[in-house]
Amino acid sequence: MDYSKFEEKMKKSISVFEENLAEIRAGRANPAILNKITVDYYGTPTPINQLAGISVPEARMIVIQPWDASILKEIEKEILKSDIGINPNNDGKVIRLVFPELNEERRKEIVKDIRKMAEETKVAVRSIRRDAIDEAKNMQKNSEISEDELKGAEDQIQKLTDKHVEEIDKILEKKEKEVMSI
Repeated sequence: MDYSKFEEKMKKSISVFEENLAEIRAGRANPAILNKITVDYYGTPTPINQLAGISVPEARMIVIQPWDASILKEIEKEILKSDIGINPNNDGKVIRLVFPELNEERRKEIVKDIRKMAEETKVAVRSIRRDAIDEAKNMQKNSEISEDELKGAEDQIQKLTDKHVEEIDKILEKKEKEVMSI
């Protein structure tokens, strides 16, 4: 039985989890929070990072410098419409996003959200495990593999699942420490 397609799906679930974690606003300026914001540029929805230089001059500030000054207002409007919860400061040349300090309550909320995301990712990985075991059982039912091979396949699939759940836990633990120590 080929386990690589199931492992690939598990890895994909984890990479989506990591991408979502990168977009979480944790008190520190992270340009990834702008990834989902697009600006209508000559009739085409365009990501901000394709319209402007984005830099992080300080730990809690992002500076957006558009290459075309005429879209400055448009970028500001889209940031306000988004749900990042930060008011942009526009000085006519650049937009500054200043991230407020996180209080203890907000940190705990963020950690709760992160744990929920981790649990959803684990559920996705377990769902992939179920699909893999179902496939192995079907192969055994169709006499493609023996009962011993089915047991071996189930063990192998479980080891894959355990490995990926452990990886999710490590990522979660690292992000929790990061949020609580900011």
